Amino acid sequence: MERKSVAIGFVGTTLDMGKAENRWQRWRPTVALCMHEDFLVDRLELIHDGRVQKLAEHLRADIARVSPETEVRFNRIDLKDPWDFEEVYGALHDFAAGYAFDPESEDYFVNITTGTHVAQICWFLLIEARYIPAKILQLTPPRHQEQPSPGKYSIIDIDLSRYDRIATRFKAEQAEATSFLKSGIATRNPAFNRMIGRIEQVAIRSKAPLLLTGPTGAGKSQLARRIYDLKKMRRQVEGPFVEVNCATLRGDSAMSALFGHRKGAFTGAMQDRPGLLRTAHGGVLFLDEIGELGADEQAMILRAIEDKRFLPVGADQEVTSDFQLIAGTNRDLAAAIEQGRFRDDLYARLNLWSFALPGLKERREDIEPNLDFELKRYAQREGVHVTFNREARERYLAFAMAPEAEWRSNFRDLGASVTRMATLAPSGRINEALVVEETTLLRQHWRPPGGAEHGSLGALLGSERLAAMDLFDRVQLAEVVRICRQHGTLSAAGRALFAASRTNKGSVNDADRLRKYLARFGLDWSTIANGRATPS
Repeated sequence: MERKSVAIGFVGTTLDMGKAENRWQRWRPTVALCMHEDFLVDRLELIHDGRVQKLAEHLRADIARVSPETEVRFNRIDLKDPWDFEEVYGALHDFAAGYAFDPESEDYFVNITTGTHVAQICWFLLIEARYIPAKILQLTPPRHQEQPSPGKYSIIDIDLSRYDRIATRFKAEQAEATSFLKSGIATRNPAFNRMIGRIEQVAIRSKAPLLLTGPTGAGKSQLARRIYDLKKMRRQVEGPFVEVNCATLRGDSAMSALFGHRKGAFTGAMQDRPGLLRTAHGGVLFLDEIGELGADEQAMILRAIEDKRFLPVGADQEVTSDFQLIAGTNRDLAAAIEQGRFRDDLYARLNLWSFALPGLKERREDIEPNLDFELKRYAQREGVHVTFNREARERYLAFAMAPEAEWRSNFRDLGASVTRMATLAPSGRINEALVVEETTLLRQHWRPPGGAEHGSLGALLGSERLAAMDLFDRVQLAEVVRICRQHGTLSAAGRALFAASRTNKGSVNDADRLRKYLARFGLDWSTIANGRATPS
């Protein structure tokens, strides 16, 4: 069946006027719309105010003369003030919501030539938001020497991806934004690059909370700062970037630091304190290690991000603060919920946009570009340009990218390593002797105290618990811990440990299997990641 063309537009209370026979010598856009031989309007939805009912009827009669096949339907919308944006948008939104659009069999065109500028803006917003599945129709009057004539028309599709030059520009801007989030580092890991691309989309389009997970030193703080800087560049935030490490907040001071307090709220409260949440108004609040917050602080944070309101310590009235939250953690929050240490409702709110940053050893192909980045940072910081000689660079990269390189503190380890070599480099050139010295130091740094698995398990379990374990359990647990530390998340470690058995199961939950195994020894993922038992 042939598709129908449906036009929608206002009666032009000025441009469409005319009753005498000489009206045919004037250009009237609504009538001219139906006079184009190469654009047949099957149906015209004519919107009008009750005060111009007669004009609408005259237009329908004239359209019947020039285009008998065009059906004209009246849609009465009475506007008290056609220049009131809120009123016009609400009226057109109601019209769109009540209209039986059938995009499978009809093409829709909104005529923006008639109506106020406010109406034109509202049409654009409704089409852009897909409330109206239409293209924009713009009519142009004929030149004086072309009278009488219907003039010209142009059709504009707001789907900008259809326009090659605009689409190319958007792609370039997106590439620039993702490069900005990566600090200009030409990273090579495909999964990481895809994740950064998705973060760029979310950061620009959403004000919802973001959750950044991953091991210590994976770059959560730096990425949060870059997200803020990107939003600032796009004029999406005006307030500051406020960062706090929740692991440093303890006891009553945590509530005061986050939510502020009133003078006299407790001993030592000599004056009002706004708190970090109010300081972040209009900007971005980064709560690093959010898994370390206590239950009361978690409850208030949830209320603050949902309602933008909270109660300072010692206050009788709530205060407001509108900020975007970015949370970071190296803990397995799902495990913390099972242990009763983290609120599941807060996790559900944070987990709308969750991104797991891989550790450096999971992105070994990115070590070389990050090595160059660290050298540039050193030069900017110290004002000294340092380079490797060819043999030294090859030797360092061979070590850094080998499976045996643990990079326990991830990019912090790499940054510290480059700083040490650059500082000691004779005449600004890192040679092989320095690389040998540095790689020996890193191996010693990564080696557990006491040698073998005993030192690693001793730090996790304590010497008494370790002595009470059978050798069989010690050997097995030490290997599980080693595998865990090679992966950034509980799920990734579970997949590696149960790679064979998982293929024979209809439903797999490797993370749960690993979590239960660790729990037999009183361990959890955060304990493994931190390298030591959590103080009780």
